[in-house]
Amino acid sequence: MEAFLLSVHVLAGILFVGPAAVAVSLFPRFAPLAEGAAGTDGAARPPGERNVGVARLLHRITRGYGIAALVVPVVGIALAFVQGRMGEVWITVAMVLTAVAGGILALQIAPRQRDALATPGDGRQLRRLGMLAGVFNLLWAVVVVLMIVRPGSDYS
Repeated sequence: MEAFLLSVHVLAGILFVGPAAVAVSLFPRFAPLAEGAAGTDGAARPPGERNVGVARLLHRITRGYGIAALVVPVVGIALAFVQGRMGEVWITVAMVLTAVAGGILALQIAPRQRDALATPGDGRQLRRLGMLAGVFNLLWAVVVVLMIVRPGSDYS
């Protein structure tokens, strides 16, 4: 059972969290801007250089894969229980960081993407989305490092 749960946990992380992280990162590049607004790099760009269809697809990927990624912490918690490791600090830290990343995705990124599609702005909202994407991805990177290094683990 342990090998099965570990396999599902890792595969779900790769297949669900990975695409969500990429979609979140790419969205600001393709999201529409108001006429003559500066892009994420600060340069003025005509709205035609952006692709609203791609931005909509990235938003759907963000939402869909974000929801599917709930499998990762659920299976991870089940795995920690089976292994008898729920009391280890690195597991707790990883769970907290995962909850923060999920909260950022659900409460900040997805709604801001929806708003950016509905009301193209001057680029500031997209720069904020880019910053949030960086924080989201950094949190997941830290969680992955915790899963590999397992600081303070008593498991050999």
